[in-house]
Amino acid sequence: MSAELLPCVEIETGPQPTHAVIWLHGLGADGHDFEPVVDAFDEDALPPTRFVFPHAPMRPVTINGGYVMRAWYDIVSQDFSARREDPAGVHQSAAQIEALIARENARGVPDANIVLAGFSQGGAIALHTALRHPRRLAGVLALSTYLPLADTLAAEASDANRDVPIFMAHGRDDGVIPHDFALKSFNQLKTAGYPITWQTYFVEHGIVMEEVRDIEGWLGTVLVR
Repeated sequence: MSAELLPCVEIETGPQPTHAVIWLHGLGADGHDFEPVVDAFDEDALPPTRFVFPHAPMRPVTINGGYVMRAWYDIVSQDFSARREDPAGVHQSAAQIEALIARENARGVPDANIVLAGFSQGGAIALHTALRHPRRLAGVLALSTYLPLADTLAAEASDANRDVPIFMAHGRDDGVIPHDFALKSFNQLKTAGYPITWQTYFVEHGIVMEEVRDIEGWLGTVLVR
């Protein structure tokens, strides 16, 4: 049984897109959150690209008192030294992102022309899904995030994406996901041999224009015409 197809916001930078970026928002936000970033890009620097911004499902979030909001998985603890994410939610969301990749394939965009991107909780799902995806992707953009279910990656990693380019960026003053916690994820991926880039910015839990420019440049290198 295939996963449900999530509702999405879509922006196309040119007719008949040949490439796609599936970009996941953070906890409590929605698919509109990163639309302004696309507006800030120089469209001439990228091939015709479809930016797909899915809306996460509504679910109760334990650390927020069980309040129902858009979330890719439940967060069960504030403690960054212990497992925070619920595996079932991570796996469900990964299956939903796989369904969006399959839809891009059906629309004529091959896996090799698709970037998975995400911010915070969305970035965690982008990393989790991409590194297990059975066919080579163009890249992974992981912003203000960390590697979820990190202890299962070695056994579950896809050989096809062991050389997928990863751009990981974090705010030095992030009070939501600590900089040093994210850096541990970067170091795990680097040690595992992934070609990963790390950038730090003087920002809290968000992105700044310098970061937008760096993202644009990185996308220009992995979304090859």
